[in-house]
Amino acid sequence: MAGVTRDSSVVQFGFVEEAVEWRLRSSQFPSKVGGKPSWLSLCELPGPEELSCELCGQPCVFLLQVYAPVPEKADCFHRTVFVFCCRNVACYSFNDRRSFKVFRSQLPRRNDFYSYDPPPDEPLDDVEGEGLGNPCGVELCRVCGCLGPKICSRCHVAHYCSKDHQVMDWKAGHKKSCVEGGGSKETGVSTFLFPENELVVEPEEMQPATDPEREPESSTEPAAQLAVDNITVPDFASNCLDEKELEAMAKSESEEDKVFQHFKQRIAIEPEQVLRYSRGGSPLWVSAKNVPQQESIPHCICGAERIFEFQVMPQLLNHLNVDTLDTSIDWGTLAVYTCAESCDTDNKYVPEFLWKQDYSH
Repeated sequence: MAGVTRDSSVVQFGFVEEAVEWRLRSSQFPSKVGGKPSWLSLCELPGPEELSCELCGQPCVFLLQVYAPVPEKADCFHRTVFVFCCRNVACYSFNDRRSFKVFRSQLPRRNDFYSYDPPPDEPLDDVEGEGLGNPCGVELCRVCGCLGPKICSRCHVAHYCSKDHQVMDWKAGHKKSCVEGGGSKETGVSTFLFPENELVVEPEEMQPATDPEREPESSTEPAAQLAVDNITVPDFASNCLDEKELEAMAKSESEEDKVFQHFKQRIAIEPEQVLRYSRGGSPLWVSAKNVPQQESIPHCICGAERIFEFQVMPQLLNHLNVDTLDTSIDWGTLAVYTCAESCDTDNKYVPEFLWKQDYSH
């Protein structure tokens, strides 16, 4: 159980590391990437409609979760933010965030699901023995690990979140293993989920101050090069533009270059960072364009304002196995905003807000 630290003056990096399976169970309160979600509250899970992509309607897949308690609030002794995304690459258009979903779950220390005491440092033979079990009797989709209200009418064992995942599993082998009154809870679908790894965090250690106007010496760092490869400069004929247009264009390009250079300098400190956590702080933008204003961030369903909590960096894409020859899941950065009050969820999963920013064209 290793959560992030609540201090907006300190940025914490998240890195992907391999971990043994038991360390990523719900009862260990993990931060992790890929695989199936390790739900916090085991009741009132978000349903299939809430987890459907707004563009194609297909089920979103679990991307990552961040364990982020709020110590000063008794009902936030355990607190996790979950991020889901669409697997359909056609839904990833420029600066469009509609293929992502974010939910927050939190619990007091004494709750219906987990022991009051800290989780053990070694695995127990009985998984349920690591907590208090699942009093809600929730069944999960065996393909994606989300709420599975549908059940195979033949074996009455396999549960699914949607027809899409039932068909996917049927083709992957359930057709052969499914028999009346039998069947396994394990699926043959192995490529739908992202690779599962732990997210470990550590504070940012700032390097000696440098001139922000100077080109960073670390421009050949992998992370910086990744950003450079995504930038294209428009080719305009200068004789088609008047002087004012040229000046405005030069000013815009200068500001864009300044923001991008700052981004490269900061990520060069730790090129492998896949997440930056700073609740109440500010995101590190990759572009001067499509930066949200305060009014662009909708209030929580409780009425409170939402504040920045963490951002997902483009380096995470290197760990997701999503590259294709033509197009791919992609982003410049994903900024997650959550309720400033961390309002009481009453064991429910509360939707939060994500802003997607891509590299400027």
